[in-house]
Amino acid sequence: MTKRVVEQTWSNLEAMTINMGPQHPSTHGVLRIVLELDGEVVTGIKPMVGYLHRAKEKHAEFKTYHQFIPYTDRMDYLSPMSNNTAYVMTVEKALGIEITPRCKYLRTLLCELARISSHLLWLGTGALELGAMTIFMWGFTEREKIYDIFEFISGARFTVSYMRVGGVCRADYPEWRRRVREFLDGFLPVIDEIEAMLNENEIFIQRLKHIGTVSGPDAISLGLTGASLRGSGIDWDIRKDTPYLAYEEVDWEVAVETAGDCLARYFVRMKEIRESHKICRQVLDLLERHADEPVNIDNPKIIFPPKDNVKKSMEDLIHHFLLASEGFKVPPAEVYHSIEAPKGELGFYLKTDGGPRAYRLGIRSPSFINLQGLESMCQGMLLADVVAIIASLDPVLGEVDR
Repeated sequence: MTKRVVEQTWSNLEAMTINMGPQHPSTHGVLRIVLELDGEVVTGIKPMVGYLHRAKEKHAEFKTYHQFIPYTDRMDYLSPMSNNTAYVMTVEKALGIEITPRCKYLRTLLCELARISSHLLWLGTGALELGAMTIFMWGFTEREKIYDIFEFISGARFTVSYMRVGGVCRADYPEWRRRVREFLDGFLPVIDEIEAMLNENEIFIQRLKHIGTVSGPDAISLGLTGASLRGSGIDWDIRKDTPYLAYEEVDWEVAVETAGDCLARYFVRMKEIRESHKICRQVLDLLERHADEPVNIDNPKIIFPPKDNVKKSMEDLIHHFLLASEGFKVPPAEVYHSIEAPKGELGFYLKTDGGPRAYRLGIRSPSFINLQGLESMCQGMLLADVVAIIASLDPVLGEVDR
């Protein structure tokens, strides 16, 4: 059959409506997509969410501020350190708390390690969906090393629940810092090898180039953030434009590409991995210089004081644990705080009424907002391109159906 006959055959077919998901390995979670196809060409697409809904915002009204921290782990469960940080910084903003320098450096280091870990999973799974199995194995090998680092400081590999309002649950220590430095020393050669394999791979490039294109103005209109926005030429990164933690104290650059397609989003995240590595090295040096300073604020009503400051009286210890179980109180306030999470702007809107738990909590999750771009990106693409486009957005459904 000649090419012309094939085209004529496809044009005579009636449009089809099919379901992709919610149980599908390429939807990155329980995401259902209703596709309208003319042959293999996408003429309409509608994301259907809600299959993983767990009412986290409502749970916040019934849990004390510290009790809600484990719930944030299970939003973007690929970067719980970032989720913890964004939430506790929002509560700290309502309280007017200034954390210690050592805590600031430690949080920055852990957030950037979480960014590398999240991007490695995006890289491995995205490449696997396009047929590159080796990249998946290499990426997950390095990711396991980061999970070891998380385990050595928090006791958990995945859902860490590590951050606390006013500090962290456990301070860093010399052996842990040595392990971090050891990981950083051996990491970049792996990234060099991955890029050498992918950047010259004709099949990989053709699967991404000119696929899922979105312009800069359209990306802004859709509310896209993270790599989905910077891949369309918009130089916006909360770490640089509204700095927090230690990002003003270190030297790094925002990764930006202009093409706006899947390939541009790939290049942005690969650059971000290298910039996060650069940040980690600098912050680790700063952390070691402040290793003798306290990691938590000195306020036992909010967070357990450093070990050498704890009174040995059993009565005092019982009093502290009673305070912890009842929860500290936050004066009436209405605040919003956001960070540059691996997938984009992660923000928490908190309204308090003077009690020990939130009156209202709203979460701006980047995975949910970024899915808005799926419809315009997929119009006119082939069915096989939908897989690449979803991977380029890097959604996590725990964060979408928060």
